[in-house]
Amino acid sequence: MQKQVYPQVRALFGLSANLTIRAIARVCANRKTARIKNAVIKNFVPTSIDYDARIFSFKAKDWTVSLTLLDSREHFRLALGNYQRGLLKGQQPTSATLNKRKDGSYYIQIQVKPLPPTVKEPVDCLGVDLGRTDIAHTSAGGQWNGQQLTKVRDHHANLRATLQQKASKGTRSTRRRCRELLQRLSGKERR
Repeated sequence: MQKQVYPQVRALFGLSANLTIRAIARVCANRKTARIKNAVIKNFVPTSIDYDARIFSFKAKDWTVSLTLLDSREHFRLALGNYQRGLLKGQQPTSATLNKRKDGSYYIQIQVKPLPPTVKEPVDCLGVDLGRTDIAHTSAGGQWNGQQLTKVRDHHANLRATLQQKASKGTRSTRRRCRELLQRLSGKERR
């Protein structure tokens, strides 16, 4: 869509190149959402614009933002609370969204990507990978084979299947005896 309408949008609205790209992207996203939801597309009402690093900048020293508008680049002082100042302090946001309220006033949403926490080197830490064939492999290089444990597990699984089959077909006393054995087997495996 951008290839088809870019020159006409720039000429018709007098937008800069970056503002034109952002406007086309916003309309395309709106149309894509309408198509996915099978909604009827009536018209597009521009109530916000996305700003990227080329047409937006933030300065924490005087709490201002610089935005590219139709004719020029303007600087605006932000009215921020202490919470917002704390979140923005030391950050270098590269994108924002300028929104228009119903009463005609504007507000800006600045997207902040927090830095990932620093990774601390582990001290006296051991990682264990648990499995069925090999019971454990440690990060220190140790490994334990699980053949003996697998034999016991398989034996108990087969025994449970046999007992459950007998219990469903047998007499009351055989069902009671099977329940007792199953409870005992379940208790042993937990230990």
